[in-house]
Amino acid sequence: MPLDEATAAYLERAAQAGARPLHEGTPEQARAAYALRRALIGPGPEMASVREDMVTSADGEQFRVRTLVPHGAARALIVYYHGGGWVLGDIDDFDTLGRTIAARLQAAVVLVDYRLAPDRRYPAAADDALAALEWASSRTAEITGGPVPVLVMGDSAGGNLAAVTALRARDAGGPHIDYQVLVYPVTDADFDTSTYAEPEYQLVLSRESMIWFWDHYVPDGSRRTEPGASPLRAASLAGLPPAIVLTAEYDPLRDEGEAYAARLSADGVPVASRRFAGQMHGFLALVNILPGSADAISYVAAELRAALPPDASAPPEDTRD
Repeated sequence: MPLDEATAAYLERAAQAGARPLHEGTPEQARAAYALRRALIGPGPEMASVREDMVTSADGEQFRVRTLVPHGAARALIVYYHGGGWVLGDIDDFDTLGRTIAARLQAAVVLVDYRLAPDRRYPAAADDALAALEWASSRTAEITGGPVPVLVMGDSAGGNLAAVTALRARDAGGPHIDYQVLVYPVTDADFDTSTYAEPEYQLVLSRESMIWFWDHYVPDGSRRTEPGASPLRAASLAGLPPAIVLTAEYDPLRDEGEAYAARLSADGVPVASRRFAGQMHGFLALVNILPGSADAISYVAAELRAALPPDASAPPEDTRD
């Protein structure tokens, strides 16, 4: 279907503002431009509590996490990894999204401020992602008031980190993950898929931009095929937690996201997958701007209501903000 009208209008405003392609600038320039979205997105729902903590990663360095607890009983704990190509974004950029997810899914959300490339290259972000899960899992009762399902969730590069964390937790024998939610995830360092080749999919994210991101995150090309970087290359996906995989029609990452969903299913993992027609890469994070973001969160909420026990499901749709 054609590109969503709200998305087309958003892209037109960006073009009028003279936004330059990511790969033509430095990480610092790209981060500054990325942060400008905060004013457009606006604030998220009020939370019952918000706190920040420092978590120590495998190499002894620390990073922030922000825990968002909604009003009412939290029925799940979500460890959320933000997008931005492992180079851009932080938990302030994704605070509104985190609050919206917490309110709509009636879940405590731990936003992970993993260390960014090129200052900290692979596998620093993946190590931080696992450390955050370990930290949150060990404090589930403290955060939510009792035992609840634990989920990993992320968008784009964050979807990559969620998938990689699920693989690493499986191989290490824990922490236990009840569900993984992957939103237009990066799953393979392959720039020759059909969706990378189509000009109509090169909107906010392009083939050149993804090469730029990978060059910053994993400059050693020989390591990009490691499952810790490209989870689609894992020998087996069997034994991973059930998954919800969202992709966008106008997205160069669409093929690899859908290929990962297919691999999960082929390896015996229960999967719910949906391609969001008319949407572009990054639409989930544009809360209060693109209606597709609310549609995606509603889809995740519905799938979790159907999949998780009744006392751990998302609330009815009339609780949306």
